[in-house]
Amino acid sequence: MSRAFGTTLEKEELLDLIVQSAIDTMGGKAACLFLRDKDKTPPLFFPLAQKGLSKNYLHVEPKEALRAAEEILRKGYIAIYDATSDPRVHNHDIKKAEGVASILVVPIMVKDEVTGLLSLYTATTRRFSEEEIAFLKALSEQGGMAIERSRLIEQIRKNTELFYDLAVGMNSNLDLKNIMEILTEEVADTFGVKAASVRLLDKEKQTLQLIASYGLSEKYLNKGAVSAEKSLVEALKGNVIVVDDASRAGGVQYKKEKKEEGIASILCVPIKALDEVIGVLRLYSALPRKFSEDEIMLATAIAHQGGLAIQNASCVLMLKEDIKELKEDMWSHRSWF
Repeated sequence: MSRAFGTTLEKEELLDLIVQSAIDTMGGKAACLFLRDKDKTPPLFFPLAQKGLSKNYLHVEPKEALRAAEEILRKGYIAIYDATSDPRVHNHDIKKAEGVASILVVPIMVKDEVTGLLSLYTATTRRFSEEEIAFLKALSEQGGMAIERSRLIEQIRKNTELFYDLAVGMNSNLDLKNIMEILTEEVADTFGVKAASVRLLDKEKQTLQLIASYGLSEKYLNKGAVSAEKSLVEALKGNVIVVDDASRAGGVQYKKEKKEEGIASILCVPIKALDEVIGVLRLYSALPRKFSEDEIMLATAIAHQGGLAIQNASCVLMLKEDIKELKEDMWSHRSWF
């Protein structure tokens, strides 16, 4: 199984392999794998792969799965001897009609966090031994590592595609606004956040002017001027700012508007041209979120790419202006003759 997990990269194939392995090795009737959806509030568990159950079989509501996950965390597993009568189980009649007798549920852990649940269903009532419980937990741990590996590979693919798209855009397009619009959309998708924006510093007005955004409403964008002296000012000093709670944190403008927009957390990184901070890239999460060091490093690298695009576009514009002035100067010399 470990060998099979190591050679399977596609997420759907991997999930099917885990549930089939549980059935085959445990002699079960069926199995189902639930994965946690972090984008929901609170995070909920949804069935994503199952074998041996009819299409009409009704699983518990995601909220019930969340409560089961909390119980599993305390005990390490849930063993149901009679699924047709146990008060911890819902839909007794459906389970009886489906031929489900006993259920064993174990967590799928990644970095000490429950990211999913693996459920085994038997056709006859069964007292699960300690060895059987330990084995299914070991299987779920292997599966969890394989799922995380698949997720990381998928993330690497996304990151590579993002930098490729930015490089192509910078080489083929001198429209700065268009490049920044591509950047904000790609960043929001890669990070799985609600929205993203790019603002550049207007030194004369001491404001941050919006250049491009993705995922933000017109009402929010028209809320008023964003002050360079009041809005996450440390970013303009070259520092990365992480705001865990945008509705309460200090140095955040328009807290009420952010709450109405559904913005919970913010990652703000500086955009530099050479050694000068010229603006900021901001990521807005709809849920409270702790941005990892890898995510912060990626966002910083993307902001540097944005700064390079701005610098290149500025150089081209300056060059065009110099050529125009040179032509005008040459024409004025010709007019002497």
